Amino acid sequence: MLVALGAHPWAYPMLETAHLLGVGLLLGNLALLELRVFGWGVALPIQPLARLSLGLVLTGFGLAAITGLLMFGTQPQELLANRVFTIKMGLLMLAGCNAAWFHARQSLQRLDATARLSMVLSAVLWLGVLTCGRWIGYV
Repeated sequence: MLVALGAHPWAYPMLETAHLLGVGLLLGNLALLELRVFGWGVALPIQPLARLSLGLVLTGFGLAAITGLLMFGTQPQELLANRVFTIKMGLLMLAGCNAAWFHARQSLQRLDATARLSMVLSAVLWLGVLTCGRWIGYV
């Protein structure tokens, strides 16, 4: 099946499109929550906004993860040999650890300087993931 994905002229581009849709859902809704943590849109209560945006973040992450694994399966040796891909995976793991720490310390209830620092780190890590993802085919 994975060989067919790589060989079919429409399958891989459709997979990439679905991957980008997942990334867009993830990062668009994460950015919305980050802006709220930084004090923008204070009229919006943080808990209902977080429930809505984090649900869409998880949906986007799930779509991006599934499609990413399928794309990886079409050419694993080439991707594992690509330094930018390995950097992307490392940044992705760091972003996940940062998110887990953010929620474990209940940062949405605190909205303190540490929560804001974690959100800045999140933005930097995800920008790195995006950049590496785009560069994989060129490096």
